[in-house]
Amino acid sequence: MRLTIRRAAFALAFCLAAGTSFAQGNLRIGLGDDPDGLDPTTSRFYTTRIVFAALCDKLFDIDDKGGIVPQLALGSETSADGKTVTIKLRPGVKFHDGEPADAAAAKYSLERHMNMKGSFRKPELAAVDTVDVVDPLTVKLNLKQPFSPLLAQLTDRAGMLVSPKAAEAAGDKFALKPVCAGAYKFVERIPQDKIVLEKFPDYWNKEHVFVDRITYLPIVDSTVRLANLRSGGLDLMERLLATDIKTVRDDPKLKLSKAVSLGFWALLVNVANGPKADNPLGKDPRVRQAFELSIDREAINQVVFNGEFVPGNQWVNPQSPWYMKDFPIPKRDIAKAKALLKEAGITGRIPIDYMVANNPELRQVAEVLQSMVAEAGFDLKIRVVEAATGLKAAEDGDFQLYENTWSGRVDPDGNTVLYQMCGSPLNTGRYCDKEVDEWHKEARASGGLATRKKAYEKIAGKFLSSGWMIYVYHPNYLIAHTARLEGFKPYPDGLIRVMDVKLK
Repeated sequence: MRLTIRRAAFALAFCLAAGTSFAQGNLRIGLGDDPDGLDPTTSRFYTTRIVFAALCDKLFDIDDKGGIVPQLALGSETSADGKTVTIKLRPGVKFHDGEPADAAAAKYSLERHMNMKGSFRKPELAAVDTVDVVDPLTVKLNLKQPFSPLLAQLTDRAGMLVSPKAAEAAGDKFALKPVCAGAYKFVERIPQDKIVLEKFPDYWNKEHVFVDRITYLPIVDSTVRLANLRSGGLDLMERLLATDIKTVRDDPKLKLSKAVSLGFWALLVNVANGPKADNPLGKDPRVRQAFELSIDREAINQVVFNGEFVPGNQWVNPQSPWYMKDFPIPKRDIAKAKALLKEAGITGRIPIDYMVANNPELRQVAEVLQSMVAEAGFDLKIRVVEAATGLKAAEDGDFQLYENTWSGRVDPDGNTVLYQMCGSPLNTGRYCDKEVDEWHKEARASGGLATRKKAYEKIAGKFLSSGWMIYVYHPNYLIAHTARLEGFKPYPDGLIRVMDVKLK
């Protein structure tokens, strides 16, 4: 904390001494936590994706409406049987080390994501069998079976290309000095302090790059991030607290940008991951249903988020074309919750270890939940942990109830499979239902929204009542920035894209 305050004070003093010219070539972005390793194959953190938005271009991206658009690719073609996807690449693209970002590099990158030890991209590309180089600017992905979400997967880290030469030379140290094909190249990183990138002069789309340097500053406390922004130590901050919206709107030197998240905030229940699953909440779906009926989602939204977020009970928000109207948000019903607990044979209060990330809003959500569910007979014991500690504890089964924010993907497959299928990497509660798995396979193999949506409706019919997740709300990405920053657009994945951004 003291280091962060000193940094802000130094930045402000320097600004005053140098006049307005200080920030012309340096965009300073405040992050909510310190990113993990800068390797697209192994990274997991949301803030790392923010850095990658400038550092590592992908085969495809999304636009500000959530539509899939080409980036390093020019386009794609899927065969009639759905088992071959041919991708044409943009000509003249270079990696930051000067090597060509061609079909051979695309094949290398995709196979690295698919096969490297420790890769978190494996499940995202599990449908891909082999990758062929057709010509210097064309790759062909041969699939094990039709896979409708493939292009959506390639809009994130699974679609990022890395320099084969740099990756081979670095081995498992690639994250320390990543070499990609983005608008900005890596300069330095000081853990817990800053990540510095600078404009890549040979970038394929350099006509839309106006800022010379980006410095990412991890500042965990949102209040401190906002203080840095207001004092001039930052130009932009992500994850503004909803309670601070008025402060930003009342400051003529600041602007607010927001977009409803593609993702969700959910409660995770340990149902089969070690000894801590051995409790009524983990073992009996009726108890989980009673817990959900104890929650008033709209009250949480109003009390904690000033009504700025979107209550929800599905893996997509109500604005999404994938939203299933036949599964509306259940209303709070304490009498029905108590009846379900009685049916489950529960006679006394139910103690629950509730692990919560060390974040002021999430702590407040926890306290509101604690009060709500107490009326039905649940006794939440709130355990506050740091983000990385919580992830490790969840993987190890050291939780009964945990909270999780998922930034979301444009295709519902990216919001579901990683959590719902047996053995998936984010399925830390160890939920497993073979019928649900089969319905996911059906959704992946189907073409068209209507057909796939029928499969998701079958999943929802079972998972929402007996699964290990209770969806509560969809965040609004709240990004505050200086009024001197022009051209910034919010995106529904929350990532900070720097194309066409200028500092006056």
